[in-house]
Amino acid sequence: MDNTHETPFIEIEGLYQIFGKTPKKIMPLVHEGRNKDDILAETGHTLGLKDINLTINRGEIFVIMGLSGSGKSTLIRHFNRLIDPTQGQIKVEGEDIMQFSIKELTEFRRHKMSMVFQNFGLMPHRNVLDNVSYGLSIQGIDKGERYQSATQWLDTVGLGGYEEQYPSQLSGGQQQRVGLARALCTNAEILLMDEAFSALDPLIRSEMQDQLIQLQNELQKTIIFITHDLDEALRIGDRIAILKDGELVQIGAPVDILLNPADDYVRAFVKDVNKARAVPVKTIMKHTVPLITDSNLKNALEQLSSPSGNHHYGFYQTNEGFQGVLTASRLTSALTTRADGDVLPEDIVNTSTITANMSLETALPHALVSSYALPVVDEEGFYIGELSQDLLAKTINGSIS
Repeated sequence: MDNTHETPFIEIEGLYQIFGKTPKKIMPLVHEGRNKDDILAETGHTLGLKDINLTINRGEIFVIMGLSGSGKSTLIRHFNRLIDPTQGQIKVEGEDIMQFSIKELTEFRRHKMSMVFQNFGLMPHRNVLDNVSYGLSIQGIDKGERYQSATQWLDTVGLGGYEEQYPSQLSGGQQQRVGLARALCTNAEILLMDEAFSALDPLIRSEMQDQLIQLQNELQKTIIFITHDLDEALRIGDRIAILKDGELVQIGAPVDILLNPADDYVRAFVKDVNKARAVPVKTIMKHTVPLITDSNLKNALEQLSSPSGNHHYGFYQTNEGFQGVLTASRLTSALTTRADGDVLPEDIVNTSTITANMSLETALPHALVSSYALPVVDEEGFYIGELSQDLLAKTINGSIS
């Protein structure tokens, strides 16, 4: 998705949060550059968030992560003004929600944003159907319509048939699916998910991550997802913002965070991540191997040696797609017997191809047995780039800059 020319869907500008009796009086100390510990010792106030600036595009999963106490859960509560900032702006579609009246804010919360909680947040005295349809009842939707919508969303999250069950009769994973269905049922554009999967067992957590990714492919919601787990962030996030002591340390795509950590704090976060598993081929593929498209032997050899020259092999592609490798030595040898001939199957060296979305881990076995860079092909089988063994090794070892 290309959001280059779009106005950001959500904007946070100059956001500060100070906890204490007189937070606004403490702001001058913050602007002077006093650190969190000094402010606490001197004033008894806690600096929760400091000068947060970020934009979130429509339809992306934006992950906010950090260790306990980093300010991530505090930050997510600003998006729907469960917490008001000490200073700063929060804009949604260009509107500053800090200027909303109580009535406007109530409507905004009911229709624009839904929240999925870590502890599921289900009402134990209501059955699953009533839990899921609760947001629609608040909106004043009649029972028949809201029950129909709730039933559809329960089917979507794999809980069709559980409508009459109560939360206490469900497993943790099932309860979280109910929470997700309830958030989706309001048809809100924005989902706020605060450590939504962290209370689940690892296997169930992985299943919920898969389901969220699958749902997002279909629904294209704007999802703000809080987690302390980097593996989870890398798996589901389109972009990741990392917080430390209430300050933004780095924002970027998962591969940016992995391959170019901004400082030692982020570097410590990513050092144990299996980069081979987390980084897709498309992130580091290049376009340096000559692409030969002429079937005439003489012309093919000329394509191989220009414009930069000195290539001992190139990739051969016809109108039918990628065919294999042509080497300078084979082309030269073929020309001695077929001076005006065309490329024949025996002139082509077969080689494995890989795809752009394949992980480096999956591509690695192919690289180990190939004498050439690995050609990357699209769904139709046409060349779009290549992955060299040297760059693959550097990336996996973390030495790429």
